[in-house]
Amino acid sequence: MMATRAGQVSAARDSLFRGDLNATHRLAAALVAADPGDAEGHFLLGVAETGAGRVQAGIQHVSRAVMLDPKGEYRAQLAKLFVLIRRDGDAAAMLRDAEQTLPTDALSRDTMGCVYARLGDHAAALSHFTEAVRLEPRNREFRYNQATTLNFLGRVAEAETALETLIALAPDEARAHHLLTSIRRQTREDNHVERLTRTYANARDGRSRLLLGYALAKEMEDIGQPVEALNRLMAVNAEHRRALPYAFARDAAVFDAVEASWSTLAQAPATEPSRDAPIFIIGMPRTGTTLVDRILSSHPDVESAGELQAMPLAVKQAAGTRGPMVMAPETIMAAASSDMRDIRRDYLQRARHHRRDPARRFTDKFPGNFHYAGFIARSLPSARIVCLRRHPMDTVLSNFRNLFAIGSRYYDYSYDLLDIAAYYARFDRLIAFWRTVLPGRVLEIRYEDLIADQEGQTRRLLAHCGLEWSNTCLSFHTNRAPVSTPSAAQVRRPIYADSVARWKRHVDVLEPVKRFFEEAGIGFNPVSFPALQGA
Repeated sequence: MMATRAGQVSAARDSLFRGDLNATHRLAAALVAADPGDAEGHFLLGVAETGAGRVQAGIQHVSRAVMLDPKGEYRAQLAKLFVLIRRDGDAAAMLRDAEQTLPTDALSRDTMGCVYARLGDHAAALSHFTEAVRLEPRNREFRYNQATTLNFLGRVAEAETALETLIALAPDEARAHHLLTSIRRQTREDNHVERLTRTYANARDGRSRLLLGYALAKEMEDIGQPVEALNRLMAVNAEHRRALPYAFARDAAVFDAVEASWSTLAQAPATEPSRDAPIFIIGMPRTGTTLVDRILSSHPDVESAGELQAMPLAVKQAAGTRGPMVMAPETIMAAASSDMRDIRRDYLQRARHHRRDPARRFTDKFPGNFHYAGFIARSLPSARIVCLRRHPMDTVLSNFRNLFAIGSRYYDYSYDLLDIAAYYARFDRLIAFWRTVLPGRVLEIRYEDLIADQEGQTRRLLAHCGLEWSNTCLSFHTNRAPVSTPSAAQVRRPIYADSVARWKRHVDVLEPVKRFFEEAGIGFNPVSFPALQGA
């Protein structure tokens, strides 16, 4: 019987390794049927259930495995599943348990690293990724995760070395090429343009072509070929955009719902002020939100919690709506009539697991929280909200030049210049709406003003957030905290003006965008952007 069971376990493991979830499920179910106390059977069955999209069933089986045998491999997998369904507190607790009996296999150590990274603890993640690489040095995924984390932690030279090692192992690994390009500014003497050109020409799948195309465009820009870089990007984005089932009407419906829901939300009893006073940094992506986050988190009384999904998830929970999209018109409308105390409680609970020092205030720099400013104001009356603004033309160009999460439908607008312009116009209208209905709650800071007058704008920022002046905020580039956004390389430098009015290098290509904004009246708003013609 033991030999039979050992053979079944081995066969189930082999089928899992091959990706044959049906065979894994069948073999694991037989193990559990023969012995309901078979921990390995429950574990393998849980992994198979999760792989088939039945996450809750997967959690039940893996939890049972942990109860029967609390080995590190089982705990690591359960932590991963908890993160998958946004139970960050349970994931953090399971990681603490797993640290007591560390798994010995590379996949489990990589899994632990991924969970730590999702919780924002990149320092803790690194040791697990490094061990996974030691155990399986030829695994692409493990090496990429290690390199990414080294970059987040500011260990750029080590990240470069790790990425070059990965590329030597797998020359077609597009993610590695893309990350290697982004971690520093390339020079005419030291760049990867020739290698990228060759690798891009050989790429066949759409995702690889997109990553490599962005990498190549970025390096061409760095070495002084801005026209060629944008032309490359236009072609790459057009190819990807054709494969997307996107229409701006989808995003417009969300903006419409946010504005329409305010009449209901405004009537909801605001929660009482509390000692919790998070600082929300909102705005269009690539407008300086990371820079402001670094300035604020350089203050001795503030820490950065990163880009949290806590508010969108708290609103989704309060709405009780079903469906895969966290942000949807029906969710916004349903949540507007919910109890703001529930949203506050849920938000703070979710945010707690991304904080390191509860005695300090924290920033939440998810830019998309501009959709949720009304919920923030009603559920967290002590919170401060800072909105970054940037010249509309530079905002469009910067969004077009940055590759966001490819699988996220929330950034589908970013592959076409006029789609971005339409999105910006609705964003601009929504911020004007918040300016009217939430007077004094949202501080708008122009990126250009911050570049031109760092100290003056920093004083405005700290005053709005209720913070005393600290000279450390002017030395934000020495902040050693991890950075897990595309702006990592930029915010490790002192203030610089390279990105101001970048759009003027491409006036011909951007002429349709300029015309769109002129017709929409953009450029003459209360944030005092100058007229586009003279900007």
